[in-house]
Amino acid sequence: MKLSTRGRYATRILLCIAREQDGGPVRKQLIADRERVSSDYVEQILVALRSSGLVNSHRGAKGGFTLARGPADITIWEVLQASEGPIGLVPCLGNEAHCRHTGTCVTRTLWEGAATLLHDYFQGVTLKELVEREEKLIGEQVLMYDI
Repeated sequence: MKLSTRGRYATRILLCIAREQDGGPVRKQLIADRERVSSDYVEQILVALRSSGLVNSHRGAKGGFTLARGPADITIWEVLQASEGPIGLVPCLGNEAHCRHTGTCVTRTLWEGAATLLHDYFQGVTLKELVEREEKLIGEQVLMYDI
């Protein structure tokens, strides 16, 4: 399984919104500037995140984007599904028609086990947790700089 830049940036975009939304809706251009990607690319990702119910958009002069739920209620699995689509290690897990060895494939259980581990890991990590990890990393960098 290889995540695309879309999945990685979707996670970073939601982290940015989670950090910044206390000041109100977060503007698309602020996100693009912080993440150093084009505003158009941010827009494409935000459309997918909005369609999946992860963000709300707000119009007007003070418009922008906010999380649709609290950061503790949004898992990274949801973010990846919204941005990447169905996530699978091998095609046969999603559709047995892709497998010439259906019913006799000993490796299928191997792939199913790995897919379950990935799902459970990403389902167990929330945006809130990532925000806290980031704050800790930033704090550690500041401490190292001060020494």
